[in-house]
Amino acid sequence: MAKANPLQEQLLKAGLVKKSKVAEVAREQNKARHSKAPATPSEIQREAERARAEKVERDRALAAESKAQARVAELRAQARQIVADRKVPRSGESEYRFSVDGAIRTVLVNDDLRKQLSSGALVIVRIDERFELLPRAAADKVRERDAAMIVLDHGQNADAEPSTATSEDDAYYAQFKVPDDLIW
Repeated sequence: MAKANPLQEQLLKAGLVKKSKVAEVAREQNKARHSKAPATPSEIQREAERARAEKVERDRALAAESKAQARVAELRAQARQIVADRKVPRSGESEYRFSVDGAIRTVLVNDDLRKQLSSGALVIVRIDERFELLPRAAADKVRERDAAMIVLDHGQNADAEPSTATSEDDAYYAQFKVPDDLIW
């Protein structure tokens, strides 16, 4: 038998415990000391596991957010590339004015470009602080990727169904002649 501690010896001499009970307790203590797996997780271990799970979840959320930001940046770069490839060269001395962010901006165009802008065949897009003209098909592709780049599109309302009030207004104002040389 292994050497018992002094308390166990005193309890044995006093007759308060049996020799078999002391041996059983000694075996359990020895087994607990030499076992590979912990008997029960301590409070510190549970806290560490909870902190690790929170960190994993936080890392997953940060990864998802950075992935979404990368996707937005990729779409914006695609839209910029479309504008660079498909922009219509501007020429002319006639000013075409439009409103952006509460300020009136001006683009120099010729009569043909002015007609295309007013009919909706051309769209004005903004890249940084400059404005470019795009054909409708290219503008639709840009709108899919980054709609905020489009600052003027007269053809977008053509897709919407006209209301009866609008057609009544159009009929009323048709009686007034608008001069051909009127420039806003």
